[in-house]
Amino acid sequence: MAGWAVLCVTLAVGVAAGVIMRRRDGVARDVRGDMDTVAAGDLGAELGERATLVQFSTAFCQPCRATRRVLAEVTAMVDGVRHIEIDAESRLDLVRRLDVMRTPTVLVLDSGGRIVKRASGHPRKADVIAALGFTVSHEPDAT
Repeated sequence: MAGWAVLCVTLAVGVAAGVIMRRRDGVARDVRGDMDTVAAGDLGAELGERATLVQFSTAFCQPCRATRRVLAEVTAMVDGVRHIEIDAESRLDLVRRLDVMRTPTVLVLDSGGRIVKRASGHPRKADVIAALGFTVSHEPDAT
């Protein structure tokens, strides 16, 4: 009887953990505290005029392909936004500095290169567009 109880508790914990991970997967969250800045030289490409979507990927990552498509669609829809994909395995220095724990990880940078949002996992197109709307509307005026 004790074996069945252990099995039931283990299954319940596993299901709860799966539900929590699924709800958080790909959701862009605000970056708290001091915002790290990423320069164009760090990325090997110029930043976008309004925002930059930085995607950390690996060769074996299946969700990275779908994320690449979503970010390409968003950059085609929104003027001044650039998508830069970085191979996490070849840029371990940047992965460690920016605390990238899994792929895909997407960072949303404002026009100055400050990280304002981040998402781990495959984001939905609506979430990426919403993250860009926040970034663009909260940048200080250049006046």
